[in-house]
Amino acid sequence: METPRVNPNLSFFILSLCLISTLSLSTFSPADYYLINCGSAVDATVLNRRFISDDDSSSPLLSATRTIALVNQNPSPNSPQIYNTARIFKKPSEYVFKIKDPGTHMVRLHFHPFLSSDLDLNCARFHVLVNGYVVLNNFTLANVVSPIVKEYLMSVDSGKLVITIMPATRDEFGLVNAIEVISAPKDLIADMAILVNGNETEMFNGLTKQALETLHRINVGGPKITPFNDTLWRTWIPDDGFFKSSELSSRIYFSGRIRYQNGGASREVGPDFVYNTARVITSTNASIPNVTMTWEFPVTEGYQYLVRLHFCDIASMSLGLLYFNVYINGHLSYENLDLSSTTYMLASPFYADFVVDSDSYGVLRVGIGPSNMSMAHTVDGLLNGVEIMKVNNSMGSLDGRMRAEKVLRSWPRENVGVLFPLVAVVCLSLSIVLVMHRRTVAKRDPVAWSKLPIDVLEDEAKHSSNLYLSGKA
Repeated sequence: METPRVNPNLSFFILSLCLISTLSLSTFSPADYYLINCGSAVDATVLNRRFISDDDSSSPLLSATRTIALVNQNPSPNSPQIYNTARIFKKPSEYVFKIKDPGTHMVRLHFHPFLSSDLDLNCARFHVLVNGYVVLNNFTLANVVSPIVKEYLMSVDSGKLVITIMPATRDEFGLVNAIEVISAPKDLIADMAILVNGNETEMFNGLTKQALETLHRINVGGPKITPFNDTLWRTWIPDDGFFKSSELSSRIYFSGRIRYQNGGASREVGPDFVYNTARVITSTNASIPNVTMTWEFPVTEGYQYLVRLHFCDIASMSLGLLYFNVYINGHLSYENLDLSSTTYMLASPFYADFVVDSDSYGVLRVGIGPSNMSMAHTVDGLLNGVEIMKVNNSMGSLDGRMRAEKVLRSWPRENVGVLFPLVAVVCLSLSIVLVMHRRTVAKRDPVAWSKLPIDVLEDEAKHSSNLYLSGKA
């Protein structure tokens, strides 16, 4: 078998990457922090977070003509308030947010159709654009019964962020229940990642300038983490539905203190609850197990993906005992990963970013297994968390192959089917009236013929005659 070629500079890169993170022990306080309760006349509080009504005069809602504020008349007693109202859009409309802090921003769109006597919200079909990126194309809420939260990470260099919601056709409509626009921590997205190209790896630059959509956020080996327990109000779900191999692997839990430090992941990158749990491969005898822990995630073919893997050695007895390999889509993406050389202490979190193409089956696979430096009677593989984010394609889209300009042009112009014939009839009528008026005037005031004055020279007469003939022609 061909030995994978791993860039020798990757070890240095991994060390440099984690230096971007900074120690964060206090509550995150974003400069830009917009929470909008759409379609509601009152504010709503969810998990101690106040969502402001978009009926407020200070709301960033613009182009609000032909919108409908809809209220759920029979809300579920356990449903958060933001899902009991919705703003309905009959034509393209915009929410415009003033941005004070340039850089990466998190955008969350909340959708939840409910029963209404006025509209069947499950029939909505619409497009959504964010600052020139197509994030939803022909999006529909058919057969949706639970709230959907779409999360995006966008680089904002100007002083505003614009969210455009546009019905797919003139007979359809769009909707949104709530919107979040939050400036992200500076260390949340690094500009560099490891590009996995088959069995070769190289540097990927410019990641912060890409639009990203969060598809999967997984707490490996642990329970669900709600926004209440995450400094960036994220949700992390258990990995049970994605984990494909359990032989010789086990879950572990850690009750000690997670040691965030300069040079490691901050609490905004990953909360304690992610790093307190893990799945591990452990050697129980003199032989090193020949097994790889594997997770499979559904993705859309034709895009690149940012794969962020979270590590925190909560299993080893001492430093220098844990070495393992990382595989993505079956390719060796990092060989002999040694957390001790990056964190210099146990229970200290660290993450690594990889950019990879999706395979032809719409599946992205992550694997963790022993390396040729693994040792017997020790932990030979560990993973705490996984995040997978879609990267925008060459069309500037996260959903489909249409550019934002083409999506906007697809909205039909004003109906000229009746207007054009009407204008033509009016013009024709005016022309007829004008012609009849000229004929009437000509009959009433005919121009009399007279000879040229006798004293006009012959050559002047010829000259005048030529002018008359040329004018007639």
